[in-house]
Amino acid sequence: MDQAAETVGRVTGADEYAEEGEVSLRGLAVLAGAYASGVGLFAWRLRASGRQLPERVPPLDLLLMGVATYRSSRLLTKDKVTSFLRAPFTRRAGSIGGAEVMDEPRGHGVHRSVGELLACPFCIGMWIASGLAMGYATAPRATRLVASCLTTVTVSDWLQYAWSLTQQKAEG
Repeated sequence: MDQAAETVGRVTGADEYAEEGEVSLRGLAVLAGAYASGVGLFAWRLRASGRQLPERVPPLDLLLMGVATYRSSRLLTKDKVTSFLRAPFTRRAGSIGGAEVMDEPRGHGVHRSVGELLACPFCIGMWIASGLAMGYATAPRATRLVASCLTTVTVSDWLQYAWSLTQQKAEG
């Protein structure tokens, strides 16, 4: 660890922050900075283009984007088919059931923080919701279409689980 990191650890108390395991406060700060920079850049570009933000978002659009955020976060953090995106930053910790898996972050510093983000549907949810909100502000029809697709998949997933549960109960 370099001297600057040691000093930051002493001054901020980062060395005593986590009881167990590694928590890279510096890595998390980098991710928070990247998020804030992305949102700020979007706001600046939107203002420079002369576009206006929607005055309000109808409740059905909020529901649609909320369900789409839920499904996207599960897709990115838990689905087997997106393991290739997480693999550089995580390791497989086990299966949850269905097509879902449990990954855990690996590495150190920013690398580990990216792994934490990609392994946690709650953590990545804000990033996804922000992306959908930006899409809604600039291309509402396309964003509604994408959100509708993700919402349809969510309903389909719930029906699959309901069907499986019904079959299990019927078989005893």
